[in-house]
Amino acid sequence: MSNQLLIQQFLTQVSEGISLNQYVKLSLGHYQGNEKELKNVYVRRIEIKRADMLSFTYRYKTRDIIKNFSVEEGITLIRHFISNDFKVCTLVMIEKEVILEYGRKGLISVREKGTTATVQPTLSHNKEKKRIIQAAGKTYLQELRISDAEGNVFKNAQDKYRQINQYVEILSSLIKELPAAEINKVVDMGSGKGYLTFALYDYLHHVLKLDSKVTGVEYREDLVGLCNGIAGNAGFNKLDFVQGTIEDYDVDAIDLLIALHACDTATDDAIYKGIQAGAQLIVVAPCCHKQIRREMEKHKAKNEFSFLTKYGIFMERQAEMVTDGIRALILEYFGYKTKVFEFISDAHTPKNVLVVGTRTSEIKIPKKLQEAKKAEIAAKIKEVKAYFGIGYHHLERLAGFDKKA
Repeated sequence: MSNQLLIQQFLTQVSEGISLNQYVKLSLGHYQGNEKELKNVYVRRIEIKRADMLSFTYRYKTRDIIKNFSVEEGITLIRHFISNDFKVCTLVMIEKEVILEYGRKGLISVREKGTTATVQPTLSHNKEKKRIIQAAGKTYLQELRISDAEGNVFKNAQDKYRQINQYVEILSSLIKELPAAEINKVVDMGSGKGYLTFALYDYLHHVLKLDSKVTGVEYREDLVGLCNGIAGNAGFNKLDFVQGTIEDYDVDAIDLLIALHACDTATDDAIYKGIQAGAQLIVVAPCCHKQIRREMEKHKAKNEFSFLTKYGIFMERQAEMVTDGIRALILEYFGYKTKVFEFISDAHTPKNVLVVGTRTSEIKIPKKLQEAKKAEIAAKIKEVKAYFGIGYHHLERLAGFDKKA
């Protein structure tokens, strides 16, 4: 049988595999063409705007290039590749593999073999990362305009969906570090439209199987009404949203307190509420940092960094670091182990630092050592304030810490 006839029969199997939903993937190897650094081409079936397409991944030595074609165009291109440049082509279908390859004398042979495991084809245009919060079947994501009724995330909501999942992934790892197994009360200070609040409730109840009470605190009354309506529609009966400021929220026992992008000193209000309530875990993503910047600009302390802080952008960054550094020290004073880290690429949001405080047990620490540690922290804060020309820090005043220092 001639090479061209064998190629035609092979391509017929490709076409039939696609039409019968048996096609999984196709790979072209042993490249003999003239394009430098091209090694392989991989072809998978995808669906774009409800139309079948073939997606070609050109695998080079240092990069991949992806091009999408209609099925007809794709099969024509596969024919060209087999006839000219690639000497091995493997078609993978659900229940078998078909391998076409050239022999030493340029003659083609085709062989088939059964697969040891059933492989299901996927039509996903983009390979989706396995996420903690899946979009399918989540009415709250639909009402928040993150996804449609079929669980497809809207194009303009991809960053928000990714951000939600990264928040929950980070909180998941922090929650697992807590000594206590129960998270009875969670408060989201400055919950806004509730994106994270809903996702965290979903995770606590449906992944960790906890019976946690979750409350979102939000000043804007319209958002409170919207979020309570969405919670009711989703059947989240232990989730509620209350109207008010972080400063005025009545403190009771809290296990987990979060505050994401609470503006300026509202972050300090949230941290202090967590300290007052003896929260096991305090997680804040600070925003604005205006209070300390005003202090630094007012007093204009002279130090080794003065050549930087004469520039507005560097002053802003310095104020952010000093503000959050003092917040971490105050948390440590009150018995929290602290972490400060970047939580999401600033391609999605410029406010990308998390300050985390985990309450530690001081039962086994002698009282004298506790007092010595507190005195050391108080002295350090006093030193930092003097160095940067800071009259006061808002969290310091809330806690009465300025009197201790």
